[in-house]
Order: sequence, then structure tokens, then C-alpha cells
Amino acid sequence: MKYMILLYGSQQDYDAMTGKPGAKPAWTEQELAGLGGFMMSFNQQLSDSGELVDTRGLTAPAHTRRIQLREGVPVVTDGPYPETQEVLAGYWIVDCESVERATAIATRLTNIPDPRGLNQGSVVDVRPIADSQSEIDF
Repeated sequence: MKYMILLYGSQQDYDAMTGKPGAKPAWTEQELAGLGGFMMSFNQQLSDSGELVDTRGLTAPAHTRRIQLREGVPVVTDGPYPETQEVLAGYWIVDCESVERATAIATRLTNIPDPRGLNQGSVVDVRPIADSQSEIDF
């Protein structure tokens, strides 16, 4: 079965990683290299096990466009959205034997390098991917 692992962050996280001053201290080059190394290793382990289907990191929320229907008209709003703290930062699609295995994989993301304990509020979701309409629970 395929599962999507969704990793969330915030605009403040992206700002800190790119060295912009803000609510969180800027990451050093060494800390960014540690993050990159962790992600490369994590992805390689999933690839080696045959469980990795796809993975992508997403650009900062500042580059987002949200489309909402208001009074029957689509309205486009540029990001970031101050009312939203959590945004999708990246995802993995894995193909493994159970939700327990997908959860075990996702749990490893709690070991992402975390300079000065700034990412303690990070959120990771695991969701099954439906291959057909009949697999969607309403």
C-alpha cells in the first residue's frame, strides 16, 4: 500500500534556514549542511529498501498562491498567510506493507537536525493513498 508522509513547517522556518532575521534565529551553513545530509541519508535509506516512490521539498510559503471561491468567484491570494502557522514543507510517497511501517518511517523525521531546539513543534502526517474511489472512506 502507498502512503504519503507530509512534513509541515512555517514561513519562519524557511526564513531561518535562508538566514533572514525574524522570529527564529538564522541557521548556520553547518546546520544547513547537517539538514541536507540528514535528508539525503533518509531518502537513500528509503530508496535502498525499495519503499521510496517519490519525494519533494516545497518552496517557502511566500511563493504560494491560494485560490478560494468567494461568492461564486475564484479569488487568488499570494502567500504567506499570517493566520496559518503550519504549511506543507515537503512530502514522501512510500510503498510499504502497513500503516505501522509508514508510521515508523515518518517517526524517523523527528530526528531532523534541529539547531537550538527550534523545531520541537514540527508536525508529520501519514495518510494512505487511495488507488480508487472505493478506497476513500467518507
